[in-house]
Amino acid sequence: MNIRLTLIFLIILGIFITLLSRVYFLTIKSNTYYEELSKNNYIKRVDKIPIRGMIEDRNGEKLAINEMGFAVLVRPHLSSYKNKEKLEQIIDSIIKHFPQYERDKLIREYKRADSAYNHEFIKVIDYISYQEFFPKYTILSSKEDVKVESTTKRAYPQKEIASHIIGYVGKASKLDILNNALSSYNGIIGKNGLEKFYNTKLQGEMGYKDVKVNALNKEIEVLNEKAASIDNNIQISLDINLQKYIQEIFTGKSGAVVVMDVNNGELLASASFPEFDNNIFARGISVKEWNEMRNDFNHPFTNKIINGLYPPGSVIKMGVALSFLDNGIGDNYNVNCSGSLTIGNRNFRCWKSTGHGSVNFRKAIAESCDDFFYKGSLKIGINKISHTLDKLGFGEQTGIDQINEFSGVNPNKEWKEKRYKEPWYVGETVITSIGQGNMLVTPLQIARYTSYIATGKLPKPHFYKANYEEPKDIGIPTKYLDVLRKGMYDVSYAQKGTASRHINSKITIASKTGTAQVVSIPQSEKVRMKESELQYYERSHAWITTYGPFENPQYAVTVIEEHGGHGGEAAGDITSKIYDKLLELGYIKQKE
Repeated sequence: MNIRLTLIFLIILGIFITLLSRVYFLTIKSNTYYEELSKNNYIKRVDKIPIRGMIEDRNGEKLAINEMGFAVLVRPHLSSYKNKEKLEQIIDSIIKHFPQYERDKLIREYKRADSAYNHEFIKVIDYISYQEFFPKYTILSSKEDVKVESTTKRAYPQKEIASHIIGYVGKASKLDILNNALSSYNGIIGKNGLEKFYNTKLQGEMGYKDVKVNALNKEIEVLNEKAASIDNNIQISLDINLQKYIQEIFTGKSGAVVVMDVNNGELLASASFPEFDNNIFARGISVKEWNEMRNDFNHPFTNKIINGLYPPGSVIKMGVALSFLDNGIGDNYNVNCSGSLTIGNRNFRCWKSTGHGSVNFRKAIAESCDDFFYKGSLKIGINKISHTLDKLGFGEQTGIDQINEFSGVNPNKEWKEKRYKEPWYVGETVITSIGQGNMLVTPLQIARYTSYIATGKLPKPHFYKANYEEPKDIGIPTKYLDVLRKGMYDVSYAQKGTASRHINSKITIASKTGTAQVVSIPQSEKVRMKESELQYYERSHAWITTYGPFENPQYAVTVIEEHGGHGGEAAGDITSKIYDKLLELGYIKQKE
């Protein structure tokens, strides 16, 4: 009996404690929870969306801006059959004032976004310019079922100038929004170029405002507030006036031009031709426009500065010569060029069929003697050449503030085995030494390596100061550079220099020309066709890479003209004009 009473007592006690705990929780512990719920009922957070930052050139010229305009929205929950007529009437009232829009398309856009869970007005027109919309503002904003909001559209006032570098914005996809929540508020995100690389900086940071509201959702008091960021602009190193000038003198040609400060890697100009107007992406590119540009053999969509892969031809010869010097070949090394070199049953020709005679380092660069590099390459082998070129930045990205930069190809035995599962042949060493075969480079890599030859330090190319890095010592004795520099001087000014007839600048320029074959020429062919006799797309690419002034290097200028033929002939005059423009704009001081 006592056991039963004790058990009943314990049960009653347990129930009592449970009830007491529940009362305690409801009266004390849950107070914070319900207080927060209560707050949410009368405190509303309003997001503040930052305005996308502008992109400016080094002198403050606008490259990417936001143009003011208006968006048109329609009341939700009108997709049902019973509201069909009402929706059509609303859309018709909008089209009456803006007949350029398609009725059925606007209705489809509306229905795609409408849902039972959406209680916000639905955007049917993203953007109409301020000038076009303002006369109709009062009429449309007074309609009960229509809402007008101010908005902006990204615009590129320089149109096709520097389009590959600036890039463009586009409509944010679901994946974009997943990776970047802020893009869901303004609906756009950087898709290419600087617009994408610095998208986080340009889009800025959200702000907010916490306000107390009444039962009618009317604001009573601002409790807390943080402004959206306004320091979202970026100013880049590009000079748009120089860029425009280069566009003018390169009209009708395909290729690329790089103008780089040799001492810090700043890019003063960077042009990939043909360019295109980025505004077509900001407003929405048509299928017809897309297909026309995509099928253009000159590849206007390709940023050839970083994505154009070309055989370097003879512009690589200073790097190869440097590998000779750094691997035990003395600066007094001399060969006799007879016009060709026979290896086994193959005959490797020098570009000058009669030969250059006795050739040292300086002459080899000045007259671009292939045989000198053939024989030197056989002494040290491909792996040592490749190792030096690796130090000079070939086969790797430069780190420029652009997206999807290509690395190029710096071939060697290991690379070929991995890529093709084949052994390396001695003939491949020979042709690699003159920049042919499997070697592929970008114009930016060539400009960077030219800057190294000029200064003895390898800079990091960049447009925005945040991407600057101190130029680096790559561990090659700078004493080797003197003979290379003299050779490049002779390219421009010696009687037999490969660019001497084409360099005519007010600035003293050190240069190296190159001709990169597009189609292979059999070694058995004794008489080559002239470049002018070949079909356009079979002609060689024309290179010239330079630095100046020779006495006090300040800028490197690298030019490649696709299918231009001989480097000096095709690009020498263009390069000379660029240096004269640098002088005119005050970037290079007049020689005393």
